[in-house]
Amino acid sequence: MALTRDDVVDAAVDLLAEVGLEGLTLRRLARDLGVSAPTLYWHVADKRALLDHVAERLLADQWRVSPPAPDQDWADWLRDRAVRQYRALVAHRDAARIVAGNRPTSASLPAVEQVLGTLVDAGFSPADAFSSVQAVGNLVIGSAIEYHAERERPSDGPVGPDGHAPAPDARAYPHLAALAPVLAEHTAAHDHEALFRHGLDLMITGLRARLATPA
Repeated sequence: MALTRDDVVDAAVDLLAEVGLEGLTLRRLARDLGVSAPTLYWHVADKRALLDHVAERLLADQWRVSPPAPDQDWADWLRDRAVRQYRALVAHRDAARIVAGNRPTSASLPAVEQVLGTLVDAGFSPADAFSSVQAVGNLVIGSAIEYHAERERPSDGPVGPDGHAPAPDARAYPHLAALAPVLAEHTAAHDHEALFRHGLDLMITGLRARLATPA
């Protein structure tokens, strides 16, 4: 059976889960597929092109975009979409790093058009709609990268009997010391989606204000 681009992308996604982004090379991918490396160039021009297709596959559910329901607020629709993207990126190893800097493939253009059109219909100019989508996307990707980095970070420094780092000196760092009980209950790794949602809410509040303010 002839090798297809879908075969190549499927194998790349599996290899990514096994060895991470650094281990995902065209040479290793060709070996796993049982073909020569030049054979892959019939399907992907280079590794960056391959990663664009892998990014599309990892976010496949996100490219099937439905417009807001008739009674759904554009901001609620945008927030829901961003949260689903965040959850998709934290669910796959190195997914956020791959999506960062990727370019839409032809298969994803209808979804991009739908998102931009939704914001334009809400009252944004095309330029503002594009910038807003980019800004929200950057928040999603950056938060997902931080999530994985936090999970991979080894525990360091002394910890107290409760398993948490000792509280800072209240005389030198009064504000940090006041936060100690909160940080003890909600570590960044444990409650990272809440932190992401906080930033997303701030951004959407800003978008609402921008839309309500005449240019």
